[in-house]
Amino acid sequence: MTEPEIQEAEIASIVRQYRTVAVVGLSPEPSRPSYQVAKYLQDWGYRIIPVNPKCQEILGERCYPDLRAIPGPVDIVDIFRQAEAIPGIVDEAIAIGAKVVWMQLGLEHPEAAARARQAGLQVVMNRCLKVEHSRLS
Repeated sequence: MTEPEIQEAEIASIVRQYRTVAVVGLSPEPSRPSYQVAKYLQDWGYRIIPVNPKCQEILGERCYPDLRAIPGPVDIVDIFRQAEAIPGIVDEAIAIGAKVVWMQLGLEHPEAAARARQAGLQVVMNRCLKVEHSRLS
């Protein structure tokens, strides 16, 4: 059985409805895709929560070592980590009550996606949040 493909209407709803994005693997380097996506979203009024254990602050926001360390609610968990890290990140996203797990371009993990969906989260795989936002704006 293959994973269900997310519908365009669901992506549009996610992009419009949710405003707090934890960016897991956010790099402090402006040349990196994670930084560019987070900066773009921040410029569009999204609240960005950097998740990177090696940094104290990125894009003027306090950085957290993992999702569980974030003190408030998170809508979207945007993943910029290697595929092997995704199951653990999904487990954390479920534990903190996130609404959406978003795996960036090139990232897919059907088993972790199925677990997230079973827990009631929406899942987007192999898509860029920045690209989808700009396409829908």
